[in-house]
This record gives sequence, structure tokens and C-alpha cells, in this order.
Amino acid sequence: MQYTHEHLEIQKTLRRFIDEEINPHVDEWEAAEIFPAHEVFKKLGNLGMLGLNKPEAFGGAGLDYSYAMAMAEALGHVSCGGVPMAIGVQTDMCTPALARFGSDELRREFLAPAIAGDMVGCIGVSEPGAGSDVAGLKSHARKDGGDYIISGQKMWITNSLQADWMCMLVNTSDGQSAAGYSPHRNKSLVMVPMDSPGIEKAKKIRKIGMHSSDTGLIYFDNVRVPQRYRIGEEGQGFVYQMQQFQEERLWAAASSLEPMEDCIAQTIEWAQERKMFGATLADQQWVQFKLAELKTEVEALRALTYRACDLHVQGQDVLELASMAKLKTGRLTRQVADTCLQFWGGMGFTLENRVSRLYRDGRLGSIGGGADEVMLGILAKTMGIAKRPPRG
Repeated sequence: MQYTHEHLEIQKTLRRFIDEEINPHVDEWEAAEIFPAHEVFKKLGNLGMLGLNKPEAFGGAGLDYSYAMAMAEALGHVSCGGVPMAIGVQTDMCTPALARFGSDELRREFLAPAIAGDMVGCIGVSEPGAGSDVAGLKSHARKDGGDYIISGQKMWITNSLQADWMCMLVNTSDGQSAAGYSPHRNKSLVMVPMDSPGIEKAKKIRKIGMHSSDTGLIYFDNVRVPQRYRIGEEGQGFVYQMQQFQEERLWAAASSLEPMEDCIAQTIEWAQERKMFGATLADQQWVQFKLAELKTEVEALRALTYRACDLHVQGQDVLELASMAKLKTGRLTRQVADTCLQFWGGMGFTLENRVSRLYRDGRLGSIGGGADEVMLGILAKTMGIAKRPPRG
């Protein structure tokens, strides 16, 4: 993938916005464990940043996915992980299926205001008993006239305490058919306004990292929404969500590149100043080699991510490459942050240190959006080597 002048101008505009409107407030938002999503998203919407690859008819720019990738990479300029993740939820996690499969009426009601920054969205997949096992979710919707009546729980939901709507994956049938039970054919994606009667924002979940991002446990007790709020066909929600995950995982990879680069660069600067045993830390060959290895790994991840983006723009299925990029991102972020923190010594163990923030925030990369083990399972299947012992 080759960034054009237009790609670079988008990144330049976004980085300037980050320097002026986000980074000066990050420490305050981290301490408060929340940031003003509506305020920040509205400003991003005014810049045209929340719908780069979304249809022009609903306020988007109608560009290809490489522009969303360029934006994701530039979001790594934010000096924490929580705010970029919240923005990524809006652009690449809760809106792709809506933009691709939603009716025009649904897109006018939910997508257009999300692109404008007038509404904050969230994606409701994970539950207390179903995180990595998406097929095992228990939330259900029964039909009542022209409505769905939704009950259940959603947990680990980014943006949910401030969101105006949730793109919710929910069981809309019992999964029984002539062919037997299928947990992949009984789910639908449904748009749920978060001010609907019966919704309880039960708990703000405190986390070891991503502090500026609000994460909630949400209860649904007979929540009534029109069936016209369903995205696409009934029973196709699992398929739509798996497609949506591909862009989420590419976003995760792209947005990790600059934080790792910065972490390495800041550690080099520190190592060149840190005096020990009559020399600097940077004079130690092992330190030099380790930092060189880390930078090489980051560039290898960039190449993989760019290639996956290229193929995605061409309309190809990038399940395998996106899963590889997601797997590598989580593991490499942990490796970079942990190695660099060690070189910082006691300074690396302080809350104010940027490297320690990446150490805390980056740990989510191997869990959220599909755990490492889920990525390995997908890759084993795409390689044709996945085998499981027979049951019973």
C-alpha cells in the first residue's frame, strides 16, 4: 500500500487536531477514567474524519478503506490507548455492518449522525459468559408484532456509558432447523437506542489500562425496538459480525504502529542519557541489538498490515491476514512495551511514564476483538490443519 498526498494530508490534519484538542487533556481524562466522547466526536465529525470510507449519501467521504487505515495509523499519535480505541469503535467496529447492510432508513437514523459526530455508538457482542466464544452468547430477542423484545446482558462494552446506540448481536431464534441446531444461523445485528426503557447501565468497569475509555456492563430487560432496526437479513448477524471483525482487527494493527515506534524512540533517547557503570545505557550492545530487533518487528507488522489492507480494498477476503496482523499486534505490543519498560528501570514503573501507559493499555491487544487463541484457531482453520477430537 502506498500512501498518496491525500492520505498524508488526512494524517497531517488529524495529528494537528490530536496535538491541539486531545493530547493536552489526556492526563486529565485518564485520571477521570472517561473522556467527553460527544464533544471530541463532534469535532472529529466536523473535520470529516468519522466516515472516510462510508457512503457519501449519509455524510461519508466515499473513499476506499486505505483512507480509514491511514486514519487509524495517525490515531496512534494520541498519548494513550483509550481515546483512539473509542474513536475506532465508532469508525471501524460498530458501523461497518450498518453501512454495508443497513437499510437506507436505518442508515439515515443511526449512521448519518454517527458520521457527523452527533451520536456515539458502541458494539454489543461480548457477554459475561461469551467473549471469545461469540456463538455462545445468550442475549435474545423475541418477536411481538412488528417489534423485538430484547433481554440479556452485554459486558466489556467500550463507549457504552456514553453511547446513544448499540449495534447489538442477539439471538433472534432458537437456532433449530431441519439440519439441527446452529448457533451461527440464529443471530442478528439489531440497532438499539441506549435510552430505551429497560436498559440499565449497571456498572462502570475499572480496568488496569485504557483508563480514559468508559467500559460498561449493560442489562436489557424486555427492551422493545422495531424489527426494522435489524441490520440486513434475520439470522445473518454472525456472518455480518465476522466481516465487521476483519476491519476491527486491521484497525487494531494500524493504530498500534505509531505507539510502538514512539515507545522505541523515547527509550533510545532515555538510554542515550542514562549513565551507568561509566557509560550510557545505549552504549551496551545488547540494548542496541534489542531495540534494533524491536524496530524491525514493527516494520514487518506494518508490511503485513498494509498488504492486508491492499487486498481488502480489492474486495478480497482477508480473514487470514487480518487474523495474523491482530495476533502479531497484541504480542508485539506486549514485547515492545515490556522490553522498553525494563530499560527505563524504576522510571518505567511510574504511572506518568508513557512507556508504562503502553504497557498497561497494550495488554488488551491480545484479548479484545478476539483473543490470541481465537486468532490461532482461525489461522489453523484457514491453513486446513485444525482438528478437534470427536465429542462423546
